[in-house]
Amino acid sequence: MEFNNDPVCIKDLEKLAMKVMPGDAWGYYDSGANGEQTKRDNEASFSEYRLHPRMLRDVSQISTETTILGQKVKTPLGVAPCAMHKLAHPEGEAATSRAAVKNGSIMILSTYSTTSLEKVIAQGNGDTQYWMQLYVYQNRSVSEKLVRRAEKAGFKALVLTVDAPVLGRRLVDARNKFNPPPHLRLENFMEPEVVNDPAGYSSGLAQSTSETFGATFGANGDQSLSWANGISWLKSITSMPIIVKGILTAEDTRLAIEHGCAGVIVSNHGGRQLDGALATIDALPQVVEAAENKIEVYLDGGVRRGSDIFKALALGARAVFVARPVLWGLAYKGEHGAHLALDLLQKELELTMTLSGTTKVSEIDESYVYKPVNRWVRYAPGMNGNPKRLLAKL
Repeated sequence: MEFNNDPVCIKDLEKLAMKVMPGDAWGYYDSGANGEQTKRDNEASFSEYRLHPRMLRDVSQISTETTILGQKVKTPLGVAPCAMHKLAHPEGEAATSRAAVKNGSIMILSTYSTTSLEKVIAQGNGDTQYWMQLYVYQNRSVSEKLVRRAEKAGFKALVLTVDAPVLGRRLVDARNKFNPPPHLRLENFMEPEVVNDPAGYSSGLAQSTSETFGATFGANGDQSLSWANGISWLKSITSMPIIVKGILTAEDTRLAIEHGCAGVIVSNHGGRQLDGALATIDALPQVVEAAENKIEVYLDGGVRRGSDIFKALALGARAVFVARPVLWGLAYKGEHGAHLALDLLQKELELTMTLSGTTKVSEIDESYVYKPVNRWVRYAPGMNGNPKRLLAKL
């Protein structure tokens, strides 16, 4: 596919990124777990929901401004965490950060960033929120050091990923025998005075990305982490609000409230962990209902159009985060491409709002969406064989 101008939609960016990225790097970003059912469902399920637009309304002025954790943002569209942006472009997370600034919302930085958290937030301004994504390791001092370092640097929230006590089996990576390139470094595991030295650092001062990955998440994730022993520990070491990422059920949403979390991200890790789990847009309604406006609810996974964002907002999400589209843009043309991905989605969201008869995010509610009547049912203990409908009301 050849373009005389910039791509005009996220699907265009995806095709371009596949052409320009090395095969194993593309496979790492693109792959899902096992048969990739959940990865496919994430995207396809948005198309099962239909819009219910209203006409003859004054839509001459459209605003996507909203508040997240009490702070105003220009848009409910943010950047989800994803490891190793330098697989896509040499400027990596620094370029993504500058794109996020132009977008005017939130960037969630992965623990496995190939750019230090200090360098990433240094690209920002006062209008952009930065949140730090976290895994908890068996040696909790490693995680604690990252938390304290992020808070000191000015990150505004901590995003605890809870759906990865072990890595999901990603068949594409297994076939490719994927290993990160040896020249890359996971700079958040390096001493800040070394990695942030303006004069740079020598490769001898740090393990390679592949060595660090194996020594941390790959081998030493804390599989004993629980609601009882995890959230209270994090609260004891940071004043940052805690967002729990990887929630798909009403039950876990209520536990997040019980343990004092500030929000939950409805996420299945881009379909990269438990294959067969619900698509995030299908899980969203039960999470929102259980949240009862006591905590904020966000969503990631499968968002490829501005109308997808609109549908998620209508079903109760306060914000929507994207990762793969930003990485595709980054691979296409660095900062410009990453911003292009966000800008395409932003403009499509504004267009959907206009054509649906809404002018503010606060006006978007479930009255603007037709939900599938027969989506998924669950046979719960004590139901005497009768299905308990969780995701749709007849």
